Amino acid sequence: MTNTADSNATYDLVILGGGSGGYAAALRAAVLGKSVALVEKDKLGGTCLHRGCIPTKALLHAAEVADSAREGEQFGVRTTLEGVDMGGVNKYKDGVVDRLFKGLQGQIKSRGITVIEGEGRLTSPTTVEVAGTTYTGRNVIIASGSYSKSLPGLELDGHRVIASEHALTLDRVPESAVVLGGGVIGVEFASAWTSFGTKVTIVEALPRLVPAEDADCSKTLERAFRKRKIAFKTGTAFESVEVVDNGVRVTVAGGEVIEAELLLVAVGRGPNTAGLGYEEVGVALDRGFVTVDENLQTSMPGVYAVGDIVPGLQLAHRGFQQGIFVAEHIAGLNPAPIDEAGIPRVTYSEPEVASVGLTEEQARAKYGEVEILNYNLGGNGKSQILKTQGFVKLVRAKDGAVVGLHMVGSRVGELIGEAQLIYNWEAFPADVAPLVHAHPTQSEALGEAHLALAGKPLHFHE
Repeated sequence: MTNTADSNATYDLVILGGGSGGYAAALRAAVLGKSVALVEKDKLGGTCLHRGCIPTKALLHAAEVADSAREGEQFGVRTTLEGVDMGGVNKYKDGVVDRLFKGLQGQIKSRGITVIEGEGRLTSPTTVEVAGTTYTGRNVIIASGSYSKSLPGLELDGHRVIASEHALTLDRVPESAVVLGGGVIGVEFASAWTSFGTKVTIVEALPRLVPAEDADCSKTLERAFRKRKIAFKTGTAFESVEVVDNGVRVTVAGGEVIEAELLLVAVGRGPNTAGLGYEEVGVALDRGFVTVDENLQTSMPGVYAVGDIVPGLQLAHRGFQQGIFVAEHIAGLNPAPIDEAGIPRVTYSEPEVASVGLTEEQARAKYGEVEILNYNLGGNGKSQILKTQGFVKLVRAKDGAVVGLHMVGSRVGELIGEAQLIYNWEAFPADVAPLVHAHPTQSEALGEAHLALAGKPLHFHE
């Protein structure tokens, strides 16, 4: 059973925030025999479970089903798409979230973790206050997560000018939309909405879509989006938006006006650190983010930070890993510090983009001389069956280990597990080449790419 909160007790660990990082730390610490109090003002699971990763991927799966219905004829199957019922899509999406939420609540309860509902505030290096009651921990983890950012002067009204959390509760398929931001969130919504029948235009200030990814990934995604008739303007700054009777008028650099039913602002996420007592207690911040050492300890001994408030990739699985790391560090297990480049990244658009390690540009800057291999999915049987195009790109330090793996194509996100093992185990192409991949699978593309880079190409298409 979950313990009843006791303000007189000293917990081994008090955690401020029950999202991915916070609850992972709680679960791991409890297994290690620590007493844990977990403070959460909303729902356990945080942004990822309720307003982020899980519901957006459910939306994208519904989009894939819509595409399958629309395109059945090319597989000899007579299907047509009658339309998309957003009420039904939302019911399906919410059902997935609810099942996972119940499962998480069960996990927390079964491990005897004390859940304190309410808004917490750090009041000293060992105390968190919730609704006037103080809870004490020998160690404290701050895991307060992130929020959808906007631009200066760009007000979100939740109706015509919206963020991702509003987009997930729409009761209709918008006829048209401008997506401000061509990063992961922007391209995922652009992809899903296009599959549902929305006319989408992406506006991105940087020179390419998914600008944090390898340049070849951006190029291939852009080509696929053009084919899907998703309009995008890269290297184009947003200037202003005017809300009119039937939608929005978005003005971009150069004075061009784009009219649409709504504007989705997807310009990234900011750290949720304001007004939580961090600075008053002496926790150092840098532009709102919490600075940490390699053990994720803040400038205050005994206070740790995990998840989106720590500078770096804002990914749920990074939060999980950091939460586990801190729990083990506090328990004296001496875990190895996390290599940020070894954290896999997936964009779940159609086609998907998946990567781990260094981009070609980063590898050249670090190693000087590198070897590059691009394996085209044209040579992969399963990819041809799925009618997807794309590639697997390997980046190798000259005569050394594979330091970057980058993939584009339908479903390639499912290949990232093996890709991250190759990177994190510092494998050489010759180490991977003898490993047998089932035929026909997309995982063969990884095997074939390493065969080719090891000088033993088999089914290889330039």
